[in-house]
Amino acid sequence: MKRLLVTGATGFIGEPVVRLARDHFEVHATARAARGVHAGVSFHPCDLLNADKAARLIETVRPTHLLHLAWVATPGVYWTSPENHRWAEASKHLLLAFARYGGERAVVAGSCAEYDWGASGVCHEHDTPTRPRTTYGRSKLEFGKWAEALGSARGINVARGRLFFLYGPGEHPARLVPSVARALLAGTPAACSTGTQERDFLHVEDAANALVALVRSELTGPVNIGSGSAVAVRDVIGHVARACGRPDLVQLGARETPAGEPPLLVADAGRLRDELGWHPHIELARGLRETVDWWRTTGSEGVRKCG
Repeated sequence: MKRLLVTGATGFIGEPVVRLARDHFEVHATARAARGVHAGVSFHPCDLLNADKAARLIETVRPTHLLHLAWVATPGVYWTSPENHRWAEASKHLLLAFARYGGERAVVAGSCAEYDWGASGVCHEHDTPTRPRTTYGRSKLEFGKWAEALGSARGINVARGRLFFLYGPGEHPARLVPSVARALLAGTPAACSTGTQERDFLHVEDAANALVALVRSELTGPVNIGSGSAVAVRDVIGHVARACGRPDLVQLGARETPAGEPPLLVADAGRLRDELGWHPHIELARGLRETVDWWRTTGSEGVRKCG
């Protein structure tokens, strides 16, 4: 059985990835702390920002496959944080060690923030310009291109999973769905923008499933991880409000829409669908109901880190 190392393994995306990957790989997981690690998974605590420790981890595990999810991802911080540069450099050291110790295939987590948000709004891996507006997007793009070049030079298959707008249990409470759900469940008003902007929302379980399928495949280059469908933010808020039973507490237009917000951001999911044969399984309304139920019963105690 092939050996997979998952970084950021206790995070919002990492936790379901590790759970799903156990059926296909000998799974080794790493994060700073062993929280919420599943049975049958070997956990290796490691600070990946320390290049020597990261290299020792790769030398110890000797993974054939790598799924690199770890990155700075704190809401309100990560878009402009200088930590993005540190993570880009640390990620290069990690991938160099992976190549040095016989790695065969790597999938690195990218982002829709790599695209030019002033373009058409429908993001295609090869047709849409990559002109990121943020430090986060620029760092992800720069590292992803570097990873592909390293793969070509060292004979490693490298794919870049560009994640769109994920939601689901364990998401950081400051993000859209949790912030609205927590306010309404507490019986307090949820002040929102007009919510006319359209986004590509995907349940984290579907995203994790897509990433595992991508690791198992031989696809290379950028691959959008999204539903391929756009939905207005106000409609997402409406689903959450109905699941909470408090649509009366939603205040659309109470907040300014952030400057520069593009009206449309949606994945062209053609590669995912046609080349990987993958489709999302969790319909939006159902996924949001289940997410609200999770917040109702679990609350912030079950929150996982985003990266």
